[in-house]
Formats: sequence, structure tokens, C-alpha cells
Amino acid sequence: MDERLILEAGRVKDGLRVLVTGGGSGIGASVVDALRSAGAKVFVCDIDPSTSPDHVADISQGQQVEEMFRAIERDLGGLDVLVNNVGIAGPAGLVDEIDPNDFDEVLRVNLSGTFRVTACAVPLLRSADSGLIVNIASTAGIFPYPYRSPYVAAKWAIVGLGRSWAMELGEDNIRVNVICPGSVGGPRMDQVIQKEAQAKGVGEAETRSGYETQVSMRRFMDAADVAGAVVYMASPAGRHVSGQVLSVDGATESLRSS
Repeated sequence: MDERLILEAGRVKDGLRVLVTGGGSGIGASVVDALRSAGAKVFVCDIDPSTSPDHVADISQGQQVEEMFRAIERDLGGLDVLVNNVGIAGPAGLVDEIDPNDFDEVLRVNLSGTFRVTACAVPLLRSADSGLIVNIASTAGIFPYPYRSPYVAAKWAIVGLGRSWAMELGEDNIRVNVICPGSVGGPRMDQVIQKEAQAKGVGEAETRSGYETQVSMRRFMDAADVAGAVVYMASPAGRHVSGQVLSVDGATESLRSS
């Protein structure tokens, strides 16, 4: 056994060229920090200019994605790893209460945006002779999740795309994996809880408690837990990990919060 692989599980090749979409805040920002600490050169895309990304873009817009990849080729000279992290939470409510336009918006950003970015990234990953794509999905991509139809539709699709792309791209030495985080504590989760509590007509404290008891470990996780999984996949120790769906969630039992 090559013990170096074990020792290198927390390191990546120096100068590894990485794109992280939605890297300005939340899970994305934690992934960026972890990869940079591990030795990578990271290009950050975000729609919010206040987060000071390397490139401001709405990834659901084809022209903006093409402009972003021109900047990546200019600044990085290529690409070794793509982390598809962009995602919006969308509305909460019963299926007949959700505006179809809101449903379309969630799929436009979360699903179509991920497809557009990946389609542009793959030729660069092929040119690098090896590559890695990590889709950040959610436990909502592997469990039923009432009151969140748009989000669930997008995340189940993100999981399916990841597993299908692993089959398509394996012969090109491009690995594809999916990470499904559980509930990550922070402002975004606070907003999710608030929306769901309003949709159900219950208190936020009750809804929060419901989320905490969904998982065996009975607590929210930290964005750094997801970042650690990404670093492992990008490290030499993860060189044969592909086509996998990894839950980083404290053992989700259900996504029914009440």
C-alpha cells in the first residue's frame, strides 16, 4: 500500500487549478478556503459582487458563462477541477401554492446553470489529461422533501447528472462525484427555516427543532465539513473515487421536519 496517499488526503497538487461557482459565501467560500490552504489555485465565481469574487456572473446566462471561461483560460491557463456549488433555496409551500415561475427560476439557476458551466469546463478538463467535477447537491437530492418541490427537483437532477457524467467522462480520466450536505448552520439555513415555518403556519423554533432531529447526530453541520470532503476528492488519495454520491450530513433519517 502506498502510504503517501493516506498522508496526502488533506493536500492537493500545488497549483491545482480549480473553479468554484457560488464561491463567495456559505459552503462555497469554505470550499475555496480549504482548497487554497491545501495548495490549489482557485478561481471564484459568484453573482454577488460584494463577496469580491474573481468573476461576477449569473451562471444561468450562457454569454456570462462563456465570458467567465475566457477569464479562466487567461488567469489560470486551464482547469483541473470544477466545483459546481451554485444553488438557490427557492420557495417553500405545497405544490399547488408555489408559483410556476418560481419553480422555473430554481431549475434555471440550480440545474441549467450547472449544466452550462460543466459543458464549458469539460474541454479544459480533457486538455489537462485528468480532471475532477464535484457537484454540490443536498440530502434533498436523495430523500423526499415536502414543501420544497423546486429545490428537490433540481437536487435530484444534480445527483443524476453527476452519476451520468462519471460514466461519460471516465475514459477521459475525468472523475465526477456528488456531495450531499445536510443542514448547514448559518444565515441561509435560517432563511429556509423561516420560509418553511411560514408555509406551515408554525413557529420557527419548532421548525428548527424538527430539522435538528432529522439526523442521527441531532445537530446542524458546518460548511467546513463539506469543504473537507471536496479536498479529499481533489487529493491524490481520491484518485479512483468517481461516480459516488457522498452524504456529509450526520446520518439523515428523514427530511420531514414535523
